[in-house]
Amino acid sequence: MINYQFFPRSQGVTKEIQVIIECFKRIEPTLADGKHRVSNDVLALLRPHLEAHGYAVEKGKGREEKIDVPVLFGENNEIDKSFYADALNKEKNIVIEVEAGRAVRNNQFLKDIFQACMMFDIEYLVIAVLNEYKGGGVISRDYHEVKTFLETLYISNRLKLPLKGILLIGY
Repeated sequence: MINYQFFPRSQGVTKEIQVIIECFKRIEPTLADGKHRVSNDVLALLRPHLEAHGYAVEKGKGREEKIDVPVLFGENNEIDKSFYADALNKEKNIVIEVEAGRAVRNNQFLKDIFQACMMFDIEYLVIAVLNEYKGGGVISRDYHEVKTFLETLYISNRLKLPLKGILLIGY
């Protein structure tokens, strides 16, 4: 059930990235029950496992519960612009975004890529999407669609991202 692909494909998964894959594998039995879950539900399942490895994880929608990652600094080093992340490991420079139904339908994965590229000191992005999204009578193969997009992005070599890598996880 848990699928993953690391980009660029010319590099293997690092130890730090493998930890995240293992966190997803630990919740795989719960995800396999077939229940519909929104991204916040999946993040809640992941939270204790990620926190055990030094990640700050979003706890809710309140400002103090979100993970703020700086983008721009102003006078006196005050943060002028930041983006929110679902999870962040400052020491490993990894940001994680967990998506559900709107990952492909609303192109949320593209926004996640853009925002990670703008975040200060971020080297790796992890995007988790549904293997298949079933909504409105339509089945979308989200993991496959995002994987194809990322393969095209990296193979074409027309756009250089300032990230060392992107891990795509299908759940």
